[in-house]
Parts: sequence; structure tokens; C-alpha cells
Amino acid sequence: MIANKKRKVNIPIFVSHQGCPNDCIFCNQKKITGVCEKEREDVIRKKIESFLFHTAPDCNIEISFFGGSFTGIPLEEQNMYLRVANEFFYDSRVTGIRLSTRPDYISGEILENLKKYNVTTIELGVQSMENKVLKMNKRGLEAEAVYTAVKLIREYGFSLGLQMMTGMYGSSPQTDIETAEKIIGMKPDCVRIYPTVVIEETELFDLYKNGEYKPQNIEEAVSLCAVLLKMFEENNIPVIRLGLMAGEDINENKVFGPYHSSFRELTESHIIYTEIAEFLSKNPHNGKVLEVFSNKKFVSKIVGNKRSNIEKIMKEFCLSDIKITENNQIEKYNFKII
Repeated sequence: MIANKKRKVNIPIFVSHQGCPNDCIFCNQKKITGVCEKEREDVIRKKIESFLFHTAPDCNIEISFFGGSFTGIPLEEQNMYLRVANEFFYDSRVTGIRLSTRPDYISGEILENLKKYNVTTIELGVQSMENKVLKMNKRGLEAEAVYTAVKLIREYGFSLGLQMMTGMYGSSPQTDIETAEKIIGMKPDCVRIYPTVVIEETELFDLYKNGEYKPQNIEEAVSLCAVLLKMFEENNIPVIRLGLMAGEDINENKVFGPYHSSFRELTESHIIYTEIAEFLSKNPHNGKVLEVFSNKKFVSKIVGNKRSNIEKIMKEFCLSDIKITENNQIEKYNFKII
């Protein structure tokens, strides 16, 4: 798995649902971000200053505009946000400015303006590279728009992030894997993966209530995302987010489908379970003690959520015990089995 040498920190500024030309059927940005009104310039500045005051100085800190389609916001308003961010960029208190937007809201003129304000990273909400899925979810664009936007972003020298969703209305594990393959082919600098959850006050919620949409359960989503995570890591593409962030309106009790506050931990633990299970299938240990050596920072992923990996492996392979020995000579994201 990929490890970052220097911790990256985002200062999130949510431009909730601004710039979006339509409502995708899964989207309720007010609930996702917890933001209902536009933030004033002075409030944004104070938020950034407060975040910097409480953040360790040895981090790479970026100001990140999330929650809407930034480049769809009226230009004067975009520039207001970017002027504030530049105050902190010019005096080196932050190392970058990041924003997210739609693929069809990218043009040479737009990118020229972002370059002028020292934007460093642009993330595109790809969601799916399957046109049928995009249409069923009312994305208002086709996959070709992603390729066009990516080409332009690269030409202008921005760092590129791509965001995808799994388990969308009309998708399947196979179409999600194919989307990941196409994203890998575009060689982004980072990726975010969001399993689809059902949020109230959305069209997807109506489809869910009517029985027309069945979200993945947590096991299905974890199993699929484990495959995707390995695909990206094997191609040296960091997955910087896996699963929605928790918030006032986003938690296990308020959404339907594969939401978990520790979704990434579950996914990484599932990868470890799979690797240990493959080892035991080739090297039977019936009735024996399995000894696993691991870096201290990786032990929790081997054990699994509520000891799920340990219990499952012991039962499936008839082991008397699994002993985990800490060995910090082993790389952080690795382990060895005796």
C-alpha cells in the first residue's frame, strides 16, 4: 500500500452545491457538507486562520474548495474565494490551492483564470465512465467530457485528481471496475472513491423507497473497493479518500447503504484478510498457531474491525491461535507470515 512521507492536510471550504447545473439523483450537497448558505469572505479568512493555528507546522497544507462545481460559480465569486486563498499562499502558510468541479466546466479560459490565482490541483467528479450510468443518474454529461477536461488540465500543468463512485443506480461491480481501469489509463495524481449511499431528499431516496434501487450492503461495497484500491495502488495512484466523511447529517443512522465511519479501515483489513487466506490456502496450518510479523502501525488492519479478521481466519482454517508480533523493521504497509 502507498504511504505518504509528509502528511497532507486540507483546509476544507465548502461551496455547497454552488455552480452545479442540475441535481444528480444521488446528491443533496447541503446534507453532505453541512453547509446551507454561502460563506462570507471574512468568515472564510477566519476559518483558514483558525485551522492553521491548530495544525502542526510540518504538514503540507492545502486550501480546498469542495461541495459544488467551483468553476461553475460566477467568475466574480470564484475570484473572491481565490483571492482569500492567495493571501495564505503568497506568504507560504499553505502549499497549494485545490478545488473540485465537473468535467464539462473546464475550458482554456477557465484554466487561465485558475492559473492566475495559483490553483495547484483540480479534481473532477467523474463518478462513472459508463454513459448509461451517467444518464440514469442525471449527471448531464457523457464520459467523453472527462477525457477532454483531463487533456486540458494536463496541458495547463495542474495536478489532477479524479473522483469515482461505486454502486450507482444502474451500475454493477464490473462497470465500476471498468471505470477504475479507464481512470488509471488517464494517470491522475490522486483518486477518491465514494461508495453510493442513499440520502434523504434526493431522487435516489425515492427510487430506494419504491424498491427500484437497492444499495450495496457494507460487505459488498468493501469487497469491491478492496479490488479497486489494489488496482490503483498497483499503478502507483494514491487513493486519498475512501468513503464519505462523517458529518451531522452523514452517519450510520441517517443514510442508507454502505456507509461506515471507518470505511477505509474496513477495506484495507479486507485486503489483508484476502492475502492471509490465500497464503493459508497454499500452506495449510490446520490446528496450528499462525504467527504474523507486522509493523506496529499496521497491526489494527491485520486484526480487523472488532477482531473480525482474526476470528474469520481462525474459523475458516481451523487454527488454534493467531499470534501477531510487532516488528518495526518491516515496512509500515507490509507483514510477514511464519
